[in-house]
Amino acid sequence: MRITLTDRDPSGTTVWFHGAESMLAGAGAGLVTSIVTCPLDVIKTRLQAGGLHGGASGLIGTFSSIWTHEGFRGFYRGLGPTIIGYLPTWAIYFTVYDKVKVKMGALRGDDDPLAHIVAAMSAGASSTICTNPLWVVKTRFMTQQVGPGEIRYRHTLDAIQRMYQSEGVPTFYRGLVPALIGVSHIAVQFPLYEQFKVYYRPPDGSDIPSSTILFCSSTSKMIASVATYPHEVLRTRLQIQKASGDGRYAGIVETFKQILRTEGYHGLYRGMGVNLLRTVPASALTILTYEVLMRRLYALSHPQGRPK
Repeated sequence: MRITLTDRDPSGTTVWFHGAESMLAGAGAGLVTSIVTCPLDVIKTRLQAGGLHGGASGLIGTFSSIWTHEGFRGFYRGLGPTIIGYLPTWAIYFTVYDKVKVKMGALRGDDDPLAHIVAAMSAGASSTICTNPLWVVKTRFMTQQVGPGEIRYRHTLDAIQRMYQSEGVPTFYRGLVPALIGVSHIAVQFPLYEQFKVYYRPPDGSDIPSSTILFCSSTSKMIASVATYPHEVLRTRLQIQKASGDGRYAGIVETFKQILRTEGYHGLYRGMGVNLLRTVPASALTILTYEVLMRRLYALSHPQGRPK
């Protein structure tokens, strides 16, 4: 199969993105990715929260602990809010990204790096602000500890109600600042992805092979993840801290300092190996699924074919 994300008119401007296709394709890509990668997401989140919870450490130790104490279902803890979160996240992201890239492309050209950076940052900030409450709920689910007397969230709505009653609305925006800082991640990833596609675009102008899409997306994701990873640890630590807790972390700066004091620089990279193991193939799967769905949806809504 050969796929492409864009088509161009004679002036070189991208012309065939439409909001409905982008939204549906983005939501579909998020659904597939959230289900496939949930077990690794649980392990990664537990490792990132390691400074607050004792017990097993490392990929194998965390895997064994979850399997022993929670069974197979433990690897899908938080799947509900994860799906609920990924659907709007990618739907919003790709919709905003496509629209901004088209606008910027008309001004600066489709292959201009600045256009890709602005599109990625605009889309990342929009999706992050809109969906942060869902990611807080997901993180709480995934880091729940099994033990007597523990208050357990039975399902997503129960978690939302309990968090609202005991901690109020502000708790749903814990970790928002490091999450917004994390927009730098996609500001690195997507411009790199676009540049890789330009580099590997066939000279004859034909569609880019799906294997090349996978390579471009996974490579750009790996580079971006390594470059910006500490923000994920900061976000997780703030999200799992309850308003009624011990107040260990007072904010992003204090969280950063506290991790350095107690865990060293290594603490800022907890779970990075698992994160790469999860996010690199997840990113490739998301983008590939998105592009395939975009072509199918466009074919259905425009039977006359894409503009030439």
